[in-house]
Amino acid sequence: MTEIAIAPASLATPLAALLESAGKLPALTAYRGVLTPKELDAPASEIAALVSGAAVHDLGWLSRVAVRGEDRFRWLSGMVTNMVSDLAPNAGAWNLVLNAQGRIQGDLHVWREDDALELEIASDQREKLLAHLEHFIIMDDVELAPIKGETVLGLTGPLAGDVLERLSLPRLAEPMTATRREWNGIDLRIVRGYGALAEHYEFWFPQAQLARVLKYLRAAGAVPVGAASVEAFRIAEGIPAYGIDMAERDLPQETSQLRALHFSKGCYLGQEIVERIRSRGSVHRHLRSLELTGPVPEAGAELTSADGTPAGQITSAAELPVAAGSRVFALGMIRGEAELRKQDFNYTAGAATGVARILVGPPAMEQAAG
Repeated sequence: MTEIAIAPASLATPLAALLESAGKLPALTAYRGVLTPKELDAPASEIAALVSGAAVHDLGWLSRVAVRGEDRFRWLSGMVTNMVSDLAPNAGAWNLVLNAQGRIQGDLHVWREDDALELEIASDQREKLLAHLEHFIIMDDVELAPIKGETVLGLTGPLAGDVLERLSLPRLAEPMTATRREWNGIDLRIVRGYGALAEHYEFWFPQAQLARVLKYLRAAGAVPVGAASVEAFRIAEGIPAYGIDMAERDLPQETSQLRALHFSKGCYLGQEIVERIRSRGSVHRHLRSLELTGPVPEAGAELTSADGTPAGQITSAAELPVAAGSRVFALGMIRGEAELRKQDFNYTAGAATGVARILVGPPAMEQAAG
């Protein structure tokens, strides 16, 4: 697996602190701006839970920021690439944040709960993105207020809904929707996020209730997994991470993430460039999901066409142990002319070589080996 630390991290998540207090602290890794458990079970068991079962995992690298004030809908709509004003209550959308030149400054989720708006931001981006957004609060009645005292666990896997049913909690029918429940005396916010291979849920609740929520999820069949497996599964799903697969130099269409763009929402920062690309031309490279035959390469490994000409770069890669044998997945930025040849690519990892092919859709996954 490629290195998963994309920002200096010194703050342990509430889950890491809980495990330490119980004398069960596993090895920690820097992930998305925090320190979180790298593994909580055997890697094959963790992957099996994500691929064919249900996994509970740390999402303590996420934080929520309330967007308040009379101008909040209009102002926020002008700052992000996806819908805001047209969001249904208890719904959300993934957004990119651009500069005036259309370059990606970061990503975040916008959520609406009744008439309240909030942002969900990764810890490694929070300081930078909040400074960027606050720079554009000029004559607007808008306040960005971090929500404190909460933490969050993830529940991921094709059997996540079964875990919810055992806990007498609602299974949300559509991704990017949310609900709130008073459950066992806990104020619980349930979010269903986007997933390409499995259902993804988030549980937000007061930090003091972390031990109880974790206990309930495990008793209902969720297997604890660490950041290494979560990261590997992210790569297999083809979901890019900012700072790894997307960077400041990139244009939105280069990432191939059209689900983060809304082309009829009106003006927003960087919208002119996005619209110009859509209506008048194209970009010369695209982020693609890949499956590799060969060793796991490092991020930045060069891809070449059969004739040896440069074809692109690997941005992240990971190995998944599955029943039929390990499979290696990656994300990579591919040059347009190389992609048009419709051929596999070559790469090197140390002294070894491998072959990469573009996936046209999410890979069919088999149950992981136990």
